[in-house]
Amino acid sequence: MSAKLFLIPSPIGENTPIEMLPISIKTTITNTDFFIVENEKKARRFIKKICPDKIQSELKLFPLNKHTSSKEMVNYLDPCKFGKNMGLISDAGCPAIADPGAIIVEKAHQLGIKVKPLVGPSAILMAMMSSGMNGQNFAFNGYIPINKSDRKKIIKDLERISQKNNQSQIFIEAPYRNEKLLMDLIDSLSAETKLCIAYNITEFDEFIKTYTISDWKKKTLEFHKKPAIFIFHKK
Repeated sequence: MSAKLFLIPSPIGENTPIEMLPISIKTTITNTDFFIVENEKKARRFIKKICPDKIQSELKLFPLNKHTSSKEMVNYLDPCKFGKNMGLISDAGCPAIADPGAIIVEKAHQLGIKVKPLVGPSAILMAMMSSGMNGQNFAFNGYIPINKSDRKKIIKDLERISQKNNQSQIFIEAPYRNEKLLMDLIDSLSAETKLCIAYNITEFDEFIKTYTISDWKKKTLEFHKKPAIFIFHKK
């Protein structure tokens, strides 16, 4: 099958796309009319910024988010079957990383469609790069439980794994629960464990700091509703 599924990164935050993305993304979007997107409104705005001359009415967008049923997705990759390239666009950052797009990538492999990832920003990797923790061995754990007792157990379990395997532990939270999670981490982790908090990466108010838990206890941080990455490591 000659058609490809392009994995198209989008900017993190409200940055101008041209400042963050390589020319290959503009070229790909210029030559593609079929897109699988997390949010149609955001995708159209992104495409317009990248390719202002592209005719919006000619775009064919297929929604893929937590509300999309497996039945709806059955025919999403049909354009590729008929020789048309498609693009997969996340709301922010890299498709299929902490993103529902992974299910489409899996389906593309099953159908023999070539998957082509394009270069772009990943807040998870940028936070890991900037944390000063072990970039040779790390694990992304997604979201951890909301229930307090379950959350505390998971945090302690991950801390033991971190120490045993010399492995940095990365996770995320819904932005409106950031400060609650920070308090739970401070209450659950050992004083000497290092914790990195990175939020609004690439924005004008970008924040990336790594301290021990004992040091975090002495600080006040207000980052309610700001997209954040949490990383901790116990040696």
